[in-house]
Amino acid sequence: MRGQTASAGFQIGVRRTYPISPERAWAFLLSPEGLKLWLGELSQLELQAGHRYTTEEGTTGELRVVNPVRQLRMTWQPKGWEQHSTLQIRLIPSSSDPEKTTISFHQEKLRDAHAREAMKRRWEEVAAGIMEKVTD
Repeated sequence: MRGQTASAGFQIGVRRTYPISPERAWAFLLSPEGLKLWLGELSQLELQAGHRYTTEEGTTGELRVVNPVRQLRMTWQPKGWEQHSTLQIRLIPSSSDPEKTTISFHQEKLRDAHAREAMKRRWEEVAAGIMEKVTD
């Protein structure tokens, strides 16, 4: 089935390139405005592996990997989901332009094809929202 692997179940990836440096991209993603856009209402995210978080909307998870200005890997479980998924956000600097960065959202261990499609729409909306905010 499309988007399904033996080891990670259903998964989805969305990436976009932005006209900002990796440092600016990282700072935006972790700002209150950025967090609200991709994670939910949360005043801050403590950048330490093992840190557990809960958004005001009820999404819970735990940070697993924190590699500043490069990568976040965490569990992600919205309210109402029976199990968590794994979300990875990577910042990929442009090799030709220091003011361009690709932000990649990759989510795996999704329940089924329906959840995969819902998350595809979500991350595409997040990617578009980031573009809107960083190019204002």
